[in-house]
Amino acid sequence: MIKDLPENNVTDIAVAVALEKESAESKTWHVYLINLKKEPIENVLVTSKGYGEKNGEQVKTSTLRHMFPVVANGSYQQIEMIDEQTFGLNNEYWVSYYIGTQIYDKKFIFLPESIIDTNFIKLPVVNKPGVMIK
Repeated sequence: MIKDLPENNVTDIAVAVALEKESAESKTWHVYLINLKKEPIENVLVTSKGYGEKNGEQVKTSTLRHMFPVVANGSYQQIEMIDEQTFGLNNEYWVSYYIGTQIYDKKFIFLPESIIDTNFIKLPVVNKPGVMIK
């Protein structure tokens, strides 16, 4: 089925992990889809999962699916909360969407230990500290 998709290049779309709140006891993190395009994207499907090795054993998280009818141009959509314990895994977000009748899709993978303070930027549109893949 993937072979049947046209080779449309995904540009101006990003997935970001943002630090929402921080207290002495815990940190709250959210994952966002950021649309930096000049047009809205429609019928957006995002699947998320974590996988990798932890303490010498292979670990997989559940696969979650999220659907958003429209993400407006120059805006963002919260995908999900993310637990800090998964930062040692590969965190994969597969984004598919339409512009008109054309379908686009791309995998965004946060590698283990890539969500760290030294990689933080001020996320565009979201205006929070975090790590972004474009």
